[in-house]
Amino acid sequence: MTPHIALSPNGAAPTSDDTAARFAPEEITALVAEIRRPLALLLDPSTGRRGVRLEPHFRPDGAAHASTQLLGVLPAIYPEWLGSSEFCAAHHTRFPYLAGEMSTGIATTEMVEKLAGAGLMGFFGAGGLRERVVREAVQRLGRSLRGRENWGVNLLHSPSEPAVETRTARLLVELGVPAVSASAYLDLTPALVLCVARGLRTDRSGGVVRPRRVLAKVSRPETAERFMSPAPAPLLRRLVADGELSAEEAALAARIPVAEDVTVEADSGGHTDNRPLGIMLPAIRALRDRLAGSYGHPRPVRVGAAGGLGTPAAVAAAFALGADYVLTGSVNQAAVESGTSAEGRRMLAEADLTDTAMAPAADMFEMGVRLQVLRRGTMFAGRAGLLYELYQAHGSLEEIPARRRTQLEEQIFRMPLEAVWAETARFWASRDPAQVTLAEKDAKHRMALVFRWYLGRSSRWAITGDPGRRADYQIWCGPAMGAFNRWAAGSFLAALEHRTVVQIALNLMEGAAVITRAHQARTCGLPVTPAGFGFVPRRLAESGAVR
Repeated sequence: MTPHIALSPNGAAPTSDDTAARFAPEEITALVAEIRRPLALLLDPSTGRRGVRLEPHFRPDGAAHASTQLLGVLPAIYPEWLGSSEFCAAHHTRFPYLAGEMSTGIATTEMVEKLAGAGLMGFFGAGGLRERVVREAVQRLGRSLRGRENWGVNLLHSPSEPAVETRTARLLVELGVPAVSASAYLDLTPALVLCVARGLRTDRSGGVVRPRRVLAKVSRPETAERFMSPAPAPLLRRLVADGELSAEEAALAARIPVAEDVTVEADSGGHTDNRPLGIMLPAIRALRDRLAGSYGHPRPVRVGAAGGLGTPAAVAAAFALGADYVLTGSVNQAAVESGTSAEGRRMLAEADLTDTAMAPAADMFEMGVRLQVLRRGTMFAGRAGLLYELYQAHGSLEEIPARRRTQLEEQIFRMPLEAVWAETARFWASRDPAQVTLAEKDAKHRMALVFRWYLGRSSRWAITGDPGRRADYQIWCGPAMGAFNRWAAGSFLAALEHRTVVQIALNLMEGAAVITRAHQARTCGLPVTPAGFGFVPRRLAESGAVR
């Protein structure tokens, strides 16, 4: 892999005296930031002070200068080297970095194309979109990224619509998507295992060859274990019996983990358990090691980090915890390539650290699953929470007290509940008629579908930028967005028009490398000042060559 070469973080060429020994903390810190050049670690025997010098050539005799002693050399560091080189090789990327899928097309085809062109990788947000829209998007990516492997599409767990999930899985297999990101899964499903096993074969040495790479986002160890293990035998037998897999494909699937990459989601936007990354990542890495020993897989599953990664310091911390790669989400929703409306992006750019809230998830409403959304500037979280409270307390729409019903019709739905049901019924009649049939028999299910009308529409209003519904925008967002805004303040990334998904990625990775180098220097006893652990966003070159 060819590193992203630059002489210094700010692009300045070294001056003639850059190789002079430096002992003042401020000067040491400045040279430590020259991450792409080796750094000689020096000792002044007469004073006991430690210092540095940029080291163009290693001196094997240990001589530095008549008045200083060479203690060692801190090698160059590159953003490309922060994570797993195996991850980059497997996914044909320059950086161990992913931009995660954001459903309903918020992670756009343009976003995926821009990332792929820069040696990064992203996933199109297919969840919640009609099959025709997903097909057109995947076909476009297949044409525009022909010959590239560093892109993918997400497969969203849909417990209330398993047929939709299955159709999406078949479409991804049919169109030859190179990578699939499985998200929001609580358990494995036939659709997901189909994506894993269809087309498996062996190479000349008998090793299993996957036709597509499967990555999984998890927030609980028990879910991670399912993805780090082979697909369950009953699921494989069912797929064979249904004609979805051959017996040979099922046998090969039993030899490999479901996913080769598992991303630990901490306090993220959207579906999340709000767990701290510092607790979850080491636990799931240890689980990975135990399972690898149990199953004897030839390659251990790679473990990445996501959630709360809105600054270079957070990214550096994730790699320090042992993450093989990082995945960002919330910060990309504010990028110019995002499918979120201009007004939605502006609202995200104003978010601070505590401007988020938990609200019911439309796709898992009846199960009580919640997701993290933007709180500042929108009343969605409170209104969605009220709907779930009413769903729990009543068996039908008719049981809702008149005062509450009036509130729903005037403030939230802005139409009679009967009109909402009529519109909802038309939608499901074309998408999944069984839902309408069930609702006609089960009044509580009918109530759930009516309430989900608001949850579904609220995210659509944020995407289209409906000015009359600004107070109801549902915008998935974690605290990383506020952290990013604080970091970007006063820099070129403060302006929305400069927040491209590539510049966001490059600056996070570059800054993480600078902070990692500062930490390395400090552990060598050098007096690095607090400024060494900061990084100001700057325009970085977007060369995407991958070797």
